[in-house]
Amino acid sequence: MPAAPTVPWPTDGLSFGGDYSPEQWPREVWHEDVRLMREAGVNLVTVGVFSWALLERSPGEFTFDWLDEVLDLLHENGIAVDLATPTAAPPNWLLTAHPEILPVDATERRERPGGRLGWCAASATFREHALRIVGALAERYGRHPAVRLWHVSNELGGGNARCYCEESAADFRDWLTDRYGDVDAANAAWGTAFWGHTYTSFDEVSPPRGVGGAPNPGLALDFERYSSDALLRHFDAEKAVIERHSEVPVTTNFMVGAGSQVVDYAEWAKHVAIPANDHYTLVDDPRREQDLALAGDRMRGMTRGRGPWLLMEHSTGGPSWQQRNRAKDPSELVRNALAHVAHGSDGALFFQWRASTAGAEQFHSAMLPHAGTATRVWREVLALGRALRALEPVQGSRVEPARVAIVVDEASGWALQSGLKPHRGLRYATEIRAWHRAFHDRQVLTDVVPLDADLDGYDVVVLPTLLIVDDASAARLAAVVDRGATLVVTYLSGVADETARIRTGGYPGAFRQVLGAWSEEFTPLQIDEMRTLDDGGVVTDWAEAVVVEDAEVVLSYTDGPLAGSAAVTRRAVGGGAWYVSARLPDQSTQRVVDRIIAERAVPRTVTAPPGLEAVRRVRDDGSAFLFLLNHTDGDVVLSAAGTDVLDGTVHGPDTVVPAGRVRVLREERAS
Repeated sequence: MPAAPTVPWPTDGLSFGGDYSPEQWPREVWHEDVRLMREAGVNLVTVGVFSWALLERSPGEFTFDWLDEVLDLLHENGIAVDLATPTAAPPNWLLTAHPEILPVDATERRERPGGRLGWCAASATFREHALRIVGALAERYGRHPAVRLWHVSNELGGGNARCYCEESAADFRDWLTDRYGDVDAANAAWGTAFWGHTYTSFDEVSPPRGVGGAPNPGLALDFERYSSDALLRHFDAEKAVIERHSEVPVTTNFMVGAGSQVVDYAEWAKHVAIPANDHYTLVDDPRREQDLALAGDRMRGMTRGRGPWLLMEHSTGGPSWQQRNRAKDPSELVRNALAHVAHGSDGALFFQWRASTAGAEQFHSAMLPHAGTATRVWREVLALGRALRALEPVQGSRVEPARVAIVVDEASGWALQSGLKPHRGLRYATEIRAWHRAFHDRQVLTDVVPLDADLDGYDVVVLPTLLIVDDASAARLAAVVDRGATLVVTYLSGVADETARIRTGGYPGAFRQVLGAWSEEFTPLQIDEMRTLDDGGVVTDWAEAVVVEDAEVVLSYTDGPLAGSAAVTRRAVGGGAWYVSARLPDQSTQRVVDRIIAERAVPRTVTAPPGLEAVRRVRDDGSAFLFLLNHTDGDVVLSAAGTDVLDGTVHGPDTVVPAGRVRVLREERAS
C-alpha cells in the first residue's frame, strides 16, 4: 500500500483535552473553563457535537455569535479546536416536521425523538438538512485559526447502525443491484432455493426484518455490509462539504473494541485523515486493561502504517450507561490514558471537560467533576497533563513493529452472532480476546489487523473464529506458512465463503489442506457439559470430531465421547500450522502460545509477570520509549534501563515499577 500523505497533527505535542460543551453553561463559566484548561495543560477540545438546535433554530436561519465567541476565546488561550458537525443531534424542529427521518427497528417500530443519532442513513430529507448546516459551519469556520481538526457527527452507528424503513429498503435494493448486477446472481449467492425463497426481482427483496427468526444468512450479511456502507456514504458526504471550504483534516470517532463492530471500521479508516477512537472499559470485565490494549492494537492495525491514531474519548471515572457504573481506582485514570498512548495514540481526550448537571449523561464522569477542583480526579487530570507534556518527544514515533498478527473481520462477527448457528451463545470477541490475552500476558505485542492486511512482516498469524473468508483471502492466509510463518486457526474459521455459504468437504473448509486435520462434525457442549484435556485443562462450549491426516496431536480429550480424539493439532509445515478445534481454557491457550513463542523465538518486550504491560515506541533517530504499566497491586521489578521521562529518574540494569503506576523509560539505542 503506498504511503499516505503526511497529515498535520492538530496540536504541538500530544493532544490532551476532551469534549467541551460551553452551550450548557452561562458565559461567565467559559472564562473559568479556559483558565482551568490552561492550568491542566489542555491543548485540544471538541466543540459543537450536539449544538445543531442552537446554531440553526429554523431552516436556514443561523445563529453563530456564541460559537464565534467560544472559538475566539479558545484560540486566544492557545487551545486548539476539533470542530464537530452537529448532525448527531437533529433539532426538534426537523424531527417534528419530518418524523420519517427517524430510524425504524427490525420490528418496524419507528424510534422516538430524544435519543442520539435519530436519523436514517438513507434519508434524502435528512441528508439535505445535514449538508446545509455542515456547509454553513465549514464556510464560516473553515479557515478559523482555532480549528485544527474537523469531527463529522459523533459515534456514527451508535444509535442508527441499522434502519429497516422503506427508504432504507429501496436503498438496499440499489446497493444489491450494484453488488450483484442481477437478481439471479443474488439468488445463487444466497442459496434462496432453500425454503423456496427465490426472488424474481430485486423489488421483492426486503431487509431482514423481525426478531428471533431465521433470515437467509447471505442476505442478512449483505444487509450488515450495506448498513456500514450507507453510514460511510453519509460521512463522505459531510466530509466533501467540509473540504470545499477547509484544508483542515477531517475525522470521526470510531467505537473500536474487541468483537464485531457496528460498522466496518477497517474500511472506514481509509476515509479519515486521522483515525480516532472512543473507548470505555466495562465494569464486569476482570481484565479491563487487556481490553484497552486490544482496542489500541486494533486501531493501530487499521492505520496500516500511516502513523498515529487519536484517542478521542475515554472516561476519568464511571460513565453513565452501564448497569453499575464504576469509579476508577487511584492512578487508574493516568494509567489508562498512557496505555492508549503506548499503543499508538498521539493523545488522550475524554468525554467530557466539565461534568453536566442536566441531561441524560448528567452522572457521567468528567475532567472537571461536579465537586470541582478539590478532588482526586482533578489532581490526577493535572498529573496526566504534566505527563503528556513530558512525553512530547513521543509524538510522531511509532509503536515497535509486532511479529504477531491477529486477523479480525467484521463479516465474521456479524455472521457468527446472527441467525441459526450450532451454538448461538458464541461471541466473536471471545476467541479474539483469549489469544490476544495470552500474548499480552507474556509482553508480546500483537497487531490486530483486518482481513486484507499485508502479513509479510509477521512470524505468527492467528485466525480466531474467522467464519467468513473468500477464496483469495483464504489462499493468502494459508500461504503464510510457505514463507516460514506460523498459522493458528481456531474453531469455526474458514467454514463459510463471503456469501455465508458453507464450504463442503469438512471443517474448517478453507484451511483443511494446510492444517492436515479436519472436523467431520461440530459437537457443541451443553451448558453443564465439560471435557477434560490431557494437559488438565477443561473445555466448555465447543468441541469437534477431528480427523487427523498429516499433523501432530498436541492436545487430546481424556473423557466423554471424544476421549482419545484430538483437540489441538500442529502440522509441521513452514513455521507450523495449528488447528485449535475447541474453546480452550485460558491455561491451555497460554501453553500453546508459550510453545509458539519458544519455537519462533518471538522476543518479549520485557520479561515480567502478567499484569505488567510493556510497549515500546521508536523514533526515526533510533531512540525509543519503553512504556511500563503496572496493572497489579504490588511493585514489579524487571530488567530495563533508561531515564524515566515522567519524573527524570535514572534506572538500570533493573527497574521497579510501583503498584498501579507507569514508567516511560527513554532508551538510547544503537542506530
